[in-house]
Amino acid sequence: MTATTSVRTAAGHATAALPEVTDPLKVAPKDARSLSKLYFARLALLEEGTREYQYARNTLIEMNISLVRYAAGRFRSRGADEMEDIVQVGMIGLIKAIDRFELSREVEFTTFAVPYIVGEIRRFFRDTSWAVHVPRRLKEARVDLARATDELNSRLGRTPTVKELAELMDLPQEEVVEARLAANGYSSSSLDAALNADATGEAALADFIGTEDAAMELVEDFHVLAPLLAELDERDRRIICLRFVDELTQAQIAEHLGCSQMHVSRLLSRTLTRLRRGMLTTN
Repeated sequence: MTATTSVRTAAGHATAALPEVTDPLKVAPKDARSLSKLYFARLALLEEGTREYQYARNTLIEMNISLVRYAAGRFRSRGADEMEDIVQVGMIGLIKAIDRFELSREVEFTTFAVPYIVGEIRRFFRDTSWAVHVPRRLKEARVDLARATDELNSRLGRTPTVKELAELMDLPQEEVVEARLAANGYSSSSLDAALNADATGEAALADFIGTEDAAMELVEDFHVLAPLLAELDERDRRIICLRFVDELTQAQIAEHLGCSQMHVSRLLSRTLTRLRRGMLTTN
């Protein structure tokens, strides 16, 4: 499984032989600990960017993938579909740990790396799992709220009140209510999601929420009407505006224009007939 290979330091001098791992992915965790110490010691002497440096760094990454799988196991409840993404994100944490680890810390690499891996995974969930944008403080409050709710459920044997949660969390009741509302944004369902209905079959979520907006049918009419209004002369457009925008009566319009109400009625009727005919022709 291993061989030896010599490498050169940044100064170009050859160093002692370094165990060459032919298949780092198959190295047992126990062996990876001892080999990692040798590779970290050599990595500190190598010039970054050289072929030898990349070989040592890549070998360290592959030998310690078991740490990523171990840390990812904590999030197994997320489901198999997300596990691949969790492992990929955990790899980022592992690489960061390798780039920042120093043997002079006198701490095992596993102890140093796991918090990096777990932290990267949690950051991934915090930044991507929410269905809507929620402030970070409310995301963190949601976790505390869940813990406090579970604790009080066990202790009281019932769902805790907002006041009881606020006392346990040492927060104002308003913030507890806000955290509860924010928790609703953690996940969402598609409007096309199938729901169990009666014996007739399945129904979609959209069938049970929301209503049709009748005003949506007017959008197309407005698009057709706009150029027809532009073709009217200034007086007719003003009459239409006074009647349907300012909502004045025909008598009030007549007063504005300095003519009789009967004349306004005729002009208005003629203009509306023209617009109606134009819309029917266009449609």
